[in-house]
This record gives sequence, C-alpha cells and structure tokens, in this order.
Amino acid sequence: MSNRPIKIDPRWKGMGGIGTFYEQINKINQYQVIDFEGSPASPLDTIKSSIKLSKVSAAKIFFPGYIPPLLSKHPYVITIHDLNHLDRPENSSLFKKIFYNLIIKRGCKKAEYIFTVSEFSKRRIVEWSGISSEKVINVGNGVSSSFHPDGELYDVPYDYFLCVSNRKLHKNEEGTLKAFKAANIDFSIKLVFTGREDEHIRAIIKSLELENRVIFTGFLPEEELPKLYRTAKALLFVSFYEGFGLPIVEAQASGIPVITADNSSLAEIAGDAAVLVNAVDIDSIAKAITDVYHNEQLRNDLVERGFNNKARYSWEATASIVNDYMDRL
Repeated sequence: MSNRPIKIDPRWKGMGGIGTFYEQINKINQYQVIDFEGSPASPLDTIKSSIKLSKVSAAKIFFPGYIPPLLSKHPYVITIHDLNHLDRPENSSLFKKIFYNLIIKRGCKKAEYIFTVSEFSKRRIVEWSGISSEKVINVGNGVSSSFHPDGELYDVPYDYFLCVSNRKLHKNEEGTLKAFKAANIDFSIKLVFTGREDEHIRAIIKSLELENRVIFTGFLPEEELPKLYRTAKALLFVSFYEGFGLPIVEAQASGIPVITADNSSLAEIAGDAAVLVNAVDIDSIAKAITDVYHNEQLRNDLVERGFNNKARYSWEATASIVNDYMDRL
C-alpha cells in the first residue's frame, strides 16, 4: 500500500457499458483524471498512454477499459468486462486475436489487478490469460437509482416489448425479430429497439414483414431511458454473449419482467428472476414472449423476484470494491 494518489482514465465517458462503469464509479470515488488524448479503444492507445504516463508524477492508475499501457512506471489496474472480441466470431478478427494475445495478455501479467464484472468473465479471463484467479477481481456492476417502477411513463400510444441493444451482431437482433413475429401475441404490440436502425436490420424487418410493428427510439437522452423501461411489457434481451448484461438489472429495478438467454453471464446476473431461453432456439424465445404476455401470475412473480435480485447490485458496492483494491497498490 502506498500514499500515491489514484488517477483514472476518463475517456470512456459516454461510450456504452464501459462508459457507464467509469461514470458511476468516479461519481462516487472521485479519482483524479488524467488528460489522456485520443480514443481509449484504439490499439495505438497502448503506446499513447505509455507516453503520457511517463510524464505523470507518482500515482496509481485505474483504467476502466481493457487496453493497457505498453510500459508504465506506475502500478496500474485494467478492466476487462468480457472477452467478446475473442469469443464471438462476428466481433473478432485476426488482428484482434493478435492484439489480445500480445498486448492485452501482457498487460494482464503486468497489471496489479484485472477488474471484471461477473464470475463468467473472471473464469474466461483466467482461462485465457493463464494468470492467477486471485489477481482477477469481480467488482460487479450497479444499477442507477433512476431505474424504479414509479414515475413518468414513456409517452407512446401502444404497448411494447423492449430490446435495449445496439445493432451489433452478437446481440441476436435477428433472432429477436423472428421470435417476436412467431409469438402468439396481439398484432398491436410493438417491439421497441433502442438506438437507430441500420440497413442490415431494416432489411431483416422488411423480409419478416414487421415494418409496422418495430420501432427504433433513435438517440435517447439518459433521463428518458428509465421511462422507456418502466412502460414496457417486458425486456427481451437474448444476446449470444454478455460480460454482464446491465439491461437485465435495469429492467428488474424498473419493475418489468425479463426474458433473457441462458448463455455467458446472463443467467448468473438474472438470478432466479427471468425466463431463460436458448438464444439460438427461435421457438424457445417465441414461447417465452407468449407466456409472459398472457400469464399475469408469471409476470407478477418475475417482477417480485426481480426486485429481490437487483438488490445484489449497487454502484456503491462496486465503487467500494474498486477503491479497496486500488488502495492496496
């Protein structure tokens, strides 16, 4: 343990799950920020961050993202939320595999600790990197207090299932659409996706003749997301792979049922408070949608269990674990 100040890379702000992780933790822990330049997700950042750190006075460095410095005179921690870029072929490439196996694996060995967010991701990181499991710390994720069942609703004239997603192929949006079409529910029910549509998903929607039943929110201000959740009939989140799956906990905190997949971290995070499906089995997903839509007792049970499950996750707890291990450096 040293009295060096803890300093953090702030550049992930606004960048998906890692951005949420950074913002929520530093809202609580309030570490000093380092004015790194450029994208923290660029492979070149391993060099750029090394140059910057060579000019920083004594400190302990917390990277909320996964790219380590090539060299560092300071003790540092990196955060690997998952190994999606290795484990999912649609998100991988020869270059990514080389970069992970040369640069990120080396960073895992040089880092004081590797933070991650689920036991699933911890097992995969240990298995892949060959480092001790004691060095990989599951700090979890939290759920913002803005997600709760009481409050303003999303002002739309239709009922809907919600899919919080981003057009990446591992999100299984094509399977989601096919299952939604196959489900035995009223045709007035919509499927709402967060974000903007792209040409790929537009073509799938057209081929399934779902143009009148699928809605995209476009860019959604942060304060609108809790309204979107609490108004939905249920969350439909059947990704092929997630390191955590924050929408599950956000939906549970919002008081709506959850349908999710039984793979990667998803069952772990959902606990006993979701309908679990096989992400590659369209009939399984469609049946879950049908059951949740028609079965009020099932919906009520999932909501009650969801409230109990979401209590396992808080940003205060995550920030406390992060701070404890940073203090040990």
